[in-house]
Amino acid sequence: MAPYQTPRSRSARRTAAATALLTAGALALTACGSSDGGTDGGKDTAGDRTTVTDATGAEVEVPARPKRVLALSEMDLDASLALGVKPVGLTAGRGQKGAPAYLAGQAQGIPVVGAVTGPDIEKVVQADPDVILAGQMADEQVLAQLKKIAPTVVTIDRTKDWKKSLTLTGQVLGKSNDARKFLDDYGTEVTALKKDLGARAGASVSVARYSAKGTAVMQQGVFISDVLKDLGFKRPGIQNDKGEGHSTPLSDENLQEIDGDWLFIGTLDSKGADSGLLQQLSAKPAYRQLNAVSEKHVTEIDGSKWTSLGGAQAAVSVLDDIRKAMVK
Repeated sequence: MAPYQTPRSRSARRTAAATALLTAGALALTACGSSDGGTDGGKDTAGDRTTVTDATGAEVEVPARPKRVLALSEMDLDASLALGVKPVGLTAGRGQKGAPAYLAGQAQGIPVVGAVTGPDIEKVVQADPDVILAGQMADEQVLAQLKKIAPTVVTIDRTKDWKKSLTLTGQVLGKSNDARKFLDDYGTEVTALKKDLGARAGASVSVARYSAKGTAVMQQGVFISDVLKDLGFKRPGIQNDKGEGHSTPLSDENLQEIDGDWLFIGTLDSKGADSGLLQQLSAKPAYRQLNAVSEKHVTEIDGSKWTSLGGAQAAVSVLDDIRKAMVK
């Protein structure tokens, strides 16, 4: 067993290792990358250890009670905060300079170590994590770099199921009981909302995101569609099909694809009802022809919560938004 090392010696060793890693180049990194789940960084952490199976099926040895958690996706940040763990670093949310708007208060003061496109390895080193939550990271070269710094767990599989990700994150953080309780509470809230919706529980609900490029619709296989499925809502048009990407662009001529009983639409930098989005859209003839618009069943949403990667707290908050919009 390796002798105990002080935090100073641990940090120094990690910094030295990471410096060598950065200067060695990408090919060298790939050649020497750990294939056993990245336990190098873990050897520097005192205390018990445990092994988890990550979203790729790889076994990763992690500290039983990690103290310095790095969150490299919005879903990882959301899950960590939901389980009472404040990460030492985060990557900016989609279309955000920092944490997604709905998590900004809880994430205040957490350093940004990268963007949706990937982490800044130098900043990851400076964060000195003892475990890294790598989201849906699939770049083997980047993963090899991360594994040299600390045990690295891919937490999101191809389904992007936030419930599975929360459960896995709970295992990594030693918070499995908290994760189970969160999911139980979510289930209770879903049941209560379906009851309170009454006849509207069978409505068709459409979710879209608007930007300077136009309108994009959220299809199956993304976070918000899973939440709406839990509530038993129908989806109009192509929203019943799995999309090729995170969202599917629509021309004004094809806006009937979002013509449900209710429409939730927003932008990634939404400021709520004061943003002027709905007024802007009402000036477009194609929007005025939608049934949801004529019935005044359109609600502006926070796109960073509804139409991005999502997560545990996002799901609960979406339930609240739907209750406010649809329960009378």
